Amino acid sequence: MRRQPYRPVSYLPGEALLALYRRRGAVINSGVGRHGYTYLLGAEANKFVFANADAFSWRETFESLAIVDGPTALIVSDGADHQRRRSVVAPGLRHREIQNYVQTMVSNIDAVIDGWRPGQRLDIYQQFRSAVRRSTAESLFGQRIAAHSDFLGEQLQPLLDLTHQLPQVMHVHRWTNSPAWRQAMAARTRINNLIDAQVAEARTSPRPDDHMLTMLITGRGDEGYALSDNEIRDSIISLITAGYETTSGAMAWAVYTLLTVPGAWDAAVDEVNRVLGDRPPAADDLAALTYLNGVVHETLRLYTPGVISARRVMRDLRFDGHRIRAGRLLIFSPYVTHRIPEVWPEPREFRPLRWDPGSPDYRKPAPHEFIPFSGGLHRCIGAVMATTEMTVMLARLVARTTLRLPPQRIRAHNLAALSPRPGVTAEIVESVPAQ
Repeated sequence: MRRQPYRPVSYLPGEALLALYRRRGAVINSGVGRHGYTYLLGAEANKFVFANADAFSWRETFESLAIVDGPTALIVSDGADHQRRRSVVAPGLRHREIQNYVQTMVSNIDAVIDGWRPGQRLDIYQQFRSAVRRSTAESLFGQRIAAHSDFLGEQLQPLLDLTHQLPQVMHVHRWTNSPAWRQAMAARTRINNLIDAQVAEARTSPRPDDHMLTMLITGRGDEGYALSDNEIRDSIISLITAGYETTSGAMAWAVYTLLTVPGAWDAAVDEVNRVLGDRPPAADDLAALTYLNGVVHETLRLYTPGVISARRVMRDLRFDGHRIRAGRLLIFSPYVTHRIPEVWPEPREFRPLRWDPGSPDYRKPAPHEFIPFSGGLHRCIGAVMATTEMTVMLARLVARTTLRLPPQRIRAHNLAALSPRPGVTAEIVESVPAQ
């Protein structure tokens, strides 16, 4: 099969930060006094940030995301509020719960592949956005919300478009009540009304497939804490949004890499055939897919959804001899961390075997060295969901299809959910029926 030669796609702002780190070290200050920026770069800087979670405000850092996720979502929650809310939400996203969703993940990617025909050229990034959004909604909240998956995607898009702009630009939209802002706010109202109605229906007429929806309604966290209706709604919206916005981008990068790294697609096919034969994966199979797991982790290393992350500093700190004053915005970077050769030998090479415990190249990274889902108390609550979904969907993709990547120019775009622009166009060479 002819494929384009492998050309890792770089993200220019991330590369600029990496160059700064090499030239100036782990601590870089920009701006004056309490209102400037402090860049803390590298693995030890990450460790410091995660160890001092109580020194930062998430609400003040990620306020702009509240228009999508809601004002009570975990991403904009601090301190005790975050701990209480997380204690209710987290049990529904533990590994043993995620295992119960594997069949739903299989059926949703199969439904997408069923619509493909040889000779078609498709933007598989957009295909994955639809598949992952519905899979996440159905897995966690059942058919009652999955049935509205496409509607949610349409309504969320104008909100997501705003969050991809600089915070200063978003403030201008809000202050001037621009057409884009009015459209986004109208969409948010429609989303709220839909989710509120579904939650009310689930309270009076629960279904067996409500899964996490039931847990959010009836669950009790630390000290018997129960979520309010607003907290339930914001949890549902944020879990669906974060799930498909980041995972679909990572899926597209994984396929791009499998189709451009010599031998990678064939190695994935061989493993899936050996482990699964003609059947779809079950939860117990996933650990045996060592190469495919390596593809997932190596994709998340090279194409980390969050190029940078930030924290608003609430009390004075010191790191590596430098004072970090309260009020400053602290910025750290998974993108930089994942490209440091002292941590990752040959960091720009796509090497799935570096994740295989049976490989001589294997070295288990420390929690602050591999941070596609951040780390510490605010580590992404959906990390296991994302890696499981990617592994399952990639397994079905290589088992059921043969793809070709036509010549095209792909750029990396967005800071918070690294995505391929304008997409990833793939030609369907072969597609076989689901077994």
